Amino acid sequence: MASLQLATFLVLLATAIGSVSSRFIVERSNIRVLSPEHIRSHHDAAIANFGVPDYGGTMTGVIAYPDKGTTGCEPFNSGPFKSRTRRPVFLLLDRGDCYFALKAWNGQNAGAAAVLVADNIDEPLITMDNPEESRDSEYVEKITIPSALVNRAFGETLKKALAKGNEEVVVKLDWRESMPHPDNRVEYEFWTNSNDECGPRCEEQMDFVKNFKGHAQLLEKGGFTQFTPHYITWFCPEAFILSKQCKSQCINNGRYCAPDPEQDFGEGYDGKDVVIENLRQLCVHRVANESGRPWVWWDFVTDYHVRCSMKEKKYSRDCGEKVVKSLGLPLDKISKCMGDPEADAENEFLKREQEVQVGRGTRGDVTILPTLVINNVQYRGILERTAVLKAICAGFKESTEPPVCLSGDIETNECLESNGGCWQDLRLNITSCKDTFRGRICKCPTVNGVRYEGDGYTSCQAVGPGRCTVNNGGCWSETRNGKTFSACSELELRGCRCPFGFHGDGYKCEAKNMSRFGLLLMVLVLACVVGAGVAGYIFYKYRLRSYMDSEIMAIMSQYMPLDNQHNESQPLRPDSTA
Repeated sequence: MASLQLATFLVLLATAIGSVSSRFIVERSNIRVLSPEHIRSHHDAAIANFGVPDYGGTMTGVIAYPDKGTTGCEPFNSGPFKSRTRRPVFLLLDRGDCYFALKAWNGQNAGAAAVLVADNIDEPLITMDNPEESRDSEYVEKITIPSALVNRAFGETLKKALAKGNEEVVVKLDWRESMPHPDNRVEYEFWTNSNDECGPRCEEQMDFVKNFKGHAQLLEKGGFTQFTPHYITWFCPEAFILSKQCKSQCINNGRYCAPDPEQDFGEGYDGKDVVIENLRQLCVHRVANESGRPWVWWDFVTDYHVRCSMKEKKYSRDCGEKVVKSLGLPLDKISKCMGDPEADAENEFLKREQEVQVGRGTRGDVTILPTLVINNVQYRGILERTAVLKAICAGFKESTEPPVCLSGDIETNECLESNGGCWQDLRLNITSCKDTFRGRICKCPTVNGVRYEGDGYTSCQAVGPGRCTVNNGGCWSETRNGKTFSACSELELRGCRCPFGFHGDGYKCEAKNMSRFGLLLMVLVLACVVGAGVAGYIFYKYRLRSYMDSEIMAIMSQYMPLDNQHNESQPLRPDSTA
């Protein structure tokens, strides 16, 4: 009896651990009715926790409501649903009589691109969850279309419009704002468990870790994402702390517990073994993160699952420590991080896990495993590599996505068709169209260090230094008689101006035409200039000659006396008389 009560308490605590502020948040998408015109409107829809929501994208299609089997609980044998306009078909079904996931599965097999389930009562939107684990629900993993729940009133509106039969009911499913995308880094966390004996749920999360490991490590190494693993823990009710069952399922005197892996307190592994291994994996991430290698957590978890499986009776401390050493992690630091499981004291890291398990802000409480949270929003849909990668890619601010988000397997390059409607220069092979995960943006580019400015749709012009080196800055240029004239000036950072002797707007320039008067005036001016030059030259030659003559005379007078000076210095002749 005590064992049954303890097991009941541990199960109930998953939803009661945050009893003060416990809550579950419904993640939503948007539905816009495009036609008929009289019912155009916007509505919220609750994203299902199965299938593949098109995070960051949109789908446009027509609503179809079956003539019979409106709950979708039985396969549709009348053939695939088709629209007259060849648009995708969104199948509208009624709530009730079977699992939500079965409705989506039958709709997918009948050719539906999406399934909308109309509520049958007036109530706030709820999340359509997976059915309980059973062999009959294996189809859930094969659902690849999106599904959503809409309220009863909106469902009735769609049915009435279809009943008139005048025109197709066209709607647009929109997930663009279902995933926050504030900046160039996505922060996501994965709530998991080291236990590999909990059935399909454990297999699902382990398969995801192995398959997503490559993407996760590349994104983390590139600085595009920040990943944090988490582990759900429970505590033992005070009335059972000293019981044998509580001691076998908990550590630190009942503070941190996990359900018995085999759900049998008498054999196999105990819940405390799971708690200790969960703590080790938390510390592996913490120590690896401190050394600048947070992505090593993915290696440890996958290696531990292969080498230390419960199924092979190798789930132990010794096996875990061997994996730690093989990955080059410091065992002493991890042991110090883990502390003493037998101590009657709080464990810093497990206490923190219990605190963050309670929802805050836009994130609800974490109550089931596995749970993926991206940018503080709980992910809805199948836990599969490509589907999760799409959701993470939707979390980046547009145009900041890493290359992996722009591969053909993830999204369609809208720039390949009509250049996305953006500006382009075919001669230089330059375009303003930039492919993004969410679609495309038209933004003038930077080419070889030269920046372009414009609206990105009809025009982009080179601006700034070096602009004239790229297509002459978009300005006019022409070569005449071996000389090139250009309207682009490196002295100006933008704009075009026709050079001297030409007129126009700078994008087209023509030589200026001169009138007869202007030509005569120009000839007269040139003649005056030439005449002034000749006169100046003659005057210069005359003055220079006069100056040279005077200088020569001055020099000669110093060395060659004049005649009268020579006569005065002659003596009297002998025949002269007194």
